[in-house]
Amino acid sequence: MNTEPLPLRDIHLPDPLSWWPPALGWWIVAMIPTLLLLVWWLYRHWLKRHRIRKAALLELNQLAQTFALHQDVPQFTSELSALLRRVCLMRHPRSQVASLAGEAWLQFLDQGLPSPSFSKGPGRVLITAPFQRHSAVNVNDLIAVCRQWLQALPSEKDFNHS
Repeated sequence: MNTEPLPLRDIHLPDPLSWWPPALGWWIVAMIPTLLLLVWWLYRHWLKRHRIRKAALLELNQLAQTFALHQDVPQFTSELSALLRRVCLMRHPRSQVASLAGEAWLQFLDQGLPSPSFSKGPGRVLITAPFQRHSAVNVNDLIAVCRQWLQALPSEKDFNHS
């Protein structure tokens, strides 16, 4: 028997466990609240961008129903013009919209449309019909032009508010 000690090396312990990078499960746990916050933010952002358009379209439908009952052209065109102006004041700087009247107002409304439906089309009555007791107005065409204008509104992020 050989009594000579064997040339063995000492016991080596493994390196301590590091906290970084975390295991896959921790990544998943961290991503769930982040994704929920992102979805919540995107939903609120989408609602904000479309709430003015949605509210204005609902009010346009209410105006059309009221007109169908009462057939009051001056009242209808006056309220329709006020609706369009309110939408413009919410979407554009006050200094750009508040002072517009007559032809300048109609040309401003034409900016987002493919054709000049306000200055040279059915929307032209918005500057005369509110002040005339009896005027020939094609209400269906006027409502269609206003609906087209409201649907063509760019999102709020495309406007610079000053």
